[in-house]
Amino acid sequence: MASTLSPSTVPGTPDPPALSERIQNPADISVIVIYFVAVMAVGLWAMLRTNRGSVGGFFLAGRDIAWWPMGASLFASNIGSGHFVGLAGTGASSGIATVTFEWHSSVLLLVLGWVFVPIYIKAGVMTMPEYLKKRFGGKRLQVYLSVLSLFICVALRISSDIFSGAIFIKLALGLDLYLAIFILLAITAIYTITGGLASVIYTDTLQTFIMLIGSFILMGFAFAEIGGYESFAEKYMNAIPSIVDGDNLTIHARCYTPQADSFHLFRDPITGDIPWPGMILGIFITSLWYWCTDQVIVQRCLCGKDMSHVKAACIMCGYLKLLPMFLMVMPGMISRILYTDKVACVVPSECVKQCGTDVGCTNYAYPTLVLELMPAGLRGLMLSVMLASLMSSLTSIFNSASALFTIDIYTKVRKQASERELLIAGRIFVFVLTVISILWVPLVEVSQSGQLIHYTESISSYLGPPIAAVFMLAIFCRRVNEQGAFWGLIIGLVMGLIRMITEFAYGTGSCLAAGDCPKIICGVHYLYFAIILFCGTTLAVLGISLLTKPIPEVHLYRLCWALRDSTEERIDLDADEKKHEATGDGAEKDYSEQSRGCLRKTWDLFCGLQETGPKLTKEEEEALRQKLTDTSERPLWRTVVNINAILLLAVVVFVYTYFA
Repeated sequence: MASTLSPSTVPGTPDPPALSERIQNPADISVIVIYFVAVMAVGLWAMLRTNRGSVGGFFLAGRDIAWWPMGASLFASNIGSGHFVGLAGTGASSGIATVTFEWHSSVLLLVLGWVFVPIYIKAGVMTMPEYLKKRFGGKRLQVYLSVLSLFICVALRISSDIFSGAIFIKLALGLDLYLAIFILLAITAIYTITGGLASVIYTDTLQTFIMLIGSFILMGFAFAEIGGYESFAEKYMNAIPSIVDGDNLTIHARCYTPQADSFHLFRDPITGDIPWPGMILGIFITSLWYWCTDQVIVQRCLCGKDMSHVKAACIMCGYLKLLPMFLMVMPGMISRILYTDKVACVVPSECVKQCGTDVGCTNYAYPTLVLELMPAGLRGLMLSVMLASLMSSLTSIFNSASALFTIDIYTKVRKQASERELLIAGRIFVFVLTVISILWVPLVEVSQSGQLIHYTESISSYLGPPIAAVFMLAIFCRRVNEQGAFWGLIIGLVMGLIRMITEFAYGTGSCLAAGDCPKIICGVHYLYFAIILFCGTTLAVLGISLLTKPIPEVHLYRLCWALRDSTEERIDLDADEKKHEATGDGAEKDYSEQSRGCLRKTWDLFCGLQETGPKLTKEEEEALRQKLTDTSERPLWRTVVNINAILLLAVVVFVYTYFA
């Protein structure tokens, strides 16, 4: 029997110490050093050439970013190391359908650029909670969404990126897991905290270039190793591990045999791991939340020179989002072909020997492919790719989370805080967020049978749909008011937390053993649950709004779609509060008049806390305000981006049809 084999006789089982030594050679180390030098140089260049001494300069880069670095930053902010590890791992486990999580994004990016961003810009906001405050009034919606968004940053993004990046570094360098995490986060935080959004965007551009080059090279090596695309499908369907029983378990063949629908996008609506109704509607809803209402993504679009640049950036990112099928999913499937006993292990004790966890080793598909297949020097390049994806995502998240905390939470506690104090508070908060995220990492490792992409998408399905519903109604339905929006969000949050907490408490189960989670709660696929949650929240918001007083139209000019082009003066619902708080100039003036030594001036220059010039006149402030809320476009470029948007939609339809 296969179960009587010792680990040393299993073909293809790597010896961990030897594997960790493979990247410790001059060629690989030189490439990694060059990468770090290049990233830090670009970060410092961007840091010193941009205005980081104001909240608008630090968090929105002064609305002066062109379309190509903005598009690259959108892509790099989204594609973290979790995508390389998660998409490749789920591809190795179940085939190509996981790419639909990426391809839906191409459509939603157009919705972002053409529908949502014009409203946000005309509203003159820097954060998404700030938009809800302008649209509905009051403070509770703004604070609620800020706190929830920061929790999502921890539970969904930072922890999964840290975990996936650490997997690669652990294999490649043989470092202690948490030591590697500490070193990476220290480097990442330094130029995020000092540089602001402009520094993040320009380093993202460099890292996108590195990611694409490295990923294409690895894809070429992988397909060459298995004999080209023609033999790809046949070899994948035969990639069955040699050890399929043991640990006193009777393992069904479906647990280790590639799925019959591995090369189909549209899967069974009842038994499919990604059922096609959930793929069409459920993923659309979670993508609507992520791409159109999430601070990390929207903040990139708010810094564009004009609307044509914003739309062009969305189109560029939309095309780039078509690549993960070939750069991540298929290489993950090839990793299963080449290293079947490790990547497709099914016996828990064998998985522990292979990768240290008993829920499966599919998360190791991409790192194993890199370390086993790439020659010296190129391994260093691929480690740089993983570092680039990890750091670009983390820097983007850190900057946006810092903006959320500073603008939407800290200013409620310290109403008279100077701009200098706000900048310092935002930077310090990054450190706090990092510590909390590291503590969340163990939950990521064991959830959803160890498949990272299903973990991230399930959490998105439990927390994102209520936010998507409220933002959609806020923009398209004038009748929705604050009471409806707030209580709709609370009802949606309670429903989502019940599902999420129950799953964490009982476990999601695996192919080997069903979970203990009650069927009435966990029996519905998470993509179907997203649809139910979205519809439930929508009905709650509309119902409560219709039973309460509407918001007068004078407060809604340029805050919703029907009134987006109105020229009447809007009376903000928080106008009285603004007048009451507009008395905090003294602290700033006192500081500016202090004499400072050379060391203090150097430190302030490094941190972007230097003097920003004389105070603007009322006319200059009005001109700046108009620039920050301008959505006009030149007719020629408006036509160009519209044509390109139609072409992108045609390409998306083609790839869905081809792989359906």
